[in-house]
Amino acid sequence: MRTVYVVTHPEATHHVDRLVGGWYDSALTPGGERAAVAIAEALRAEVPDDVELYSSDLRRTARTAEVIGERLGVEPVLDRRLREKSYGEAGGRAQEWLDRRFVPPPATGDRLGHDEGIPGAETKGVMAGRVYAAMESILESRCEHQIVVTHGGALTFVIAAWIRMPLESAGYVDFRGSPGSVTVLREDDYFHNRQVVTLAGT
Repeated sequence: MRTVYVVTHPEATHHVDRLVGGWYDSALTPGGERAAVAIAEALRAEVPDDVELYSSDLRRTARTAEVIGERLGVEPVLDRRLREKSYGEAGGRAQEWLDRRFVPPPATGDRLGHDEGIPGAETKGVMAGRVYAAMESILESRCEHQIVVTHGGALTFVIAAWIRMPLESAGYVDFRGSPGSVTVLREDDYFHNRQVVTLAGT
């Protein structure tokens, strides 16, 4: 049996300042710090000592992972492939700046390769590809308990990779998680089916 706990970082400064996140390296707020401690305590109650911990390398996720690692006695492995989508020039700007320029994807056609109109921004397909690659590396380990700390947008592709959705089919999928949520994924050791046990629990 394998269980993967996917944590979306709790409240960060870009949330309260209404700034675009993405690769903008915001920090946890005081409330986010308290939520990280609560998440760590909840995981300590569920996870045995033999656990692996992976995280996006941005400050808000790395700090969340640090708090969890301190409580569980494990060092986080930082992986930039678990980052949120890059919004290019919009990163760190007011959310309204992005909203005025954003070009939404078409209902049909190449949604993964769609250009959203923001210079330097990643396409959805590029983001999905790197998150899929990160999950492939993580799941090469046979550790039965793993924790992945990432971002709300990246959560979709962590789950899609887990259920082995083909990347080319991931243009429509969307799994929502609020800041500080925990998603529980499990693979049984008989059928080797992969479950989404809890989606974005708090």
